[in-house]
Amino acid sequence: MSEKVGIIGAGYVGLPLAVAFAEIGDSVICVDIDQARVDQLNDGVSYVEDISSERLGPLIERKLISATTEYGDLSEVGAVIIALPTPLTDSGRPDLGHLDEAAELLRGVLRAGQLVVLESTTYPGTTRERLVPQLEGSGLEVGRDLSVAYSPERIDPGRDDFTLKNTVKVVGGISESCTEKAAIFYERVVDQVQRVSSPEIAELSKLLENIFRSVNIAFVNELAMLCDRMDLDIWEAIDASSTKPFGFMRFDPGPGLGGHCLPIDPFYLAHRAREFGHYPEFIELAGKVNQAMPYFCFEKITKTLNSAKKSLNGSSILILGVAYKPGVGDTRESPALRIIELVRAEGAKVSYHDPHVPKLDDQGLVSKELNSGLQEADIVVIVTAHPDLDYEKVVEKSALVLDLRGVTRDISADNLTLL
Repeated sequence: MSEKVGIIGAGYVGLPLAVAFAEIGDSVICVDIDQARVDQLNDGVSYVEDISSERLGPLIERKLISATTEYGDLSEVGAVIIALPTPLTDSGRPDLGHLDEAAELLRGVLRAGQLVVLESTTYPGTTRERLVPQLEGSGLEVGRDLSVAYSPERIDPGRDDFTLKNTVKVVGGISESCTEKAAIFYERVVDQVQRVSSPEIAELSKLLENIFRSVNIAFVNELAMLCDRMDLDIWEAIDASSTKPFGFMRFDPGPGLGGHCLPIDPFYLAHRAREFGHYPEFIELAGKVNQAMPYFCFEKITKTLNSAKKSLNGSSILILGVAYKPGVGDTRESPALRIIELVRAEGAKVSYHDPHVPKLDDQGLVSKELNSGLQEADIVVIVTAHPDLDYEKVVEKSALVLDLRGVTRDISADNLTLL
């Protein structure tokens, strides 16, 4: 039986959810404050790489998905999913302003019997202590009139092996009945739902997943900096350690973390921990180490140029890959953007090539044709290792190459330096 579903935030999390529910026959209303995004969506044009326009278009034509900036239409739906960004403030504190604004607007249109699920990454306690009181400002009681739950998004852009459908969905409600209602709702579009005892556990599970990666990446990043001083090959050491069939999980160093979650999540948990009088120095240190990596890479660029008797000031630098991860065009929190800022500030002439990112508006740059970029650059810096690039050709055609991702470690060349 089809339902009416509302999704607040039609981005890389919200739009795949909208498509999933629409494809089983539900009528989905996407609410977004970006009018241009709303217009594009209603025209059947996708702006999310994991959802093609060919897949989206027929759903728009059949009126199974529609987009609006107005919250009033949400009064007609049975379930509302909140999938909004939760960034950091300039001072590094959680910024839940988007969530607060959405909750205030949503409570004005709520009706009894609806389900509200928060999917945005946040610290434990947000659903119960922040979202619920705002929703109950409508006069409806959560657990009696409304069902409220937290279910962390587990979208990994660019993947086709683990999708929304075959990735386990964690769900924790304010009450057992809230959990069950949310679980049944999601079981219509995912293969397996993991019910947990509370929204706090569900919130913590998402942070645990991402901070686990952040801490281990920080560890190998710090080892990479040490190996640089000791003149040791970090990649060879990692390859050797990876032969152990137990007790070791491979993580690779790089220029820093990007995307919405990994650079931000350690600071969300640290903020919450301090409210309980606990200071998670280990977690915070990992975040700081990863934030420092673009600066280390900047120094590495300078050293590599110096070794060829070139100065950073006035040199032409080609950044190879500006997306935050391979195979996608998402530049959120990409370390490449910080590296561009750093070398430009020292007088370098910067260009970039990225087959997935045609332009960088904030930097006033457009992706340069690869062959001319390689020929004109004093140094080519591999920042994001897109799988569709020929790295042997990159090394062959370039004056100098600095590989921050280890994709050229099987190539032997005098003009090549690895992180």
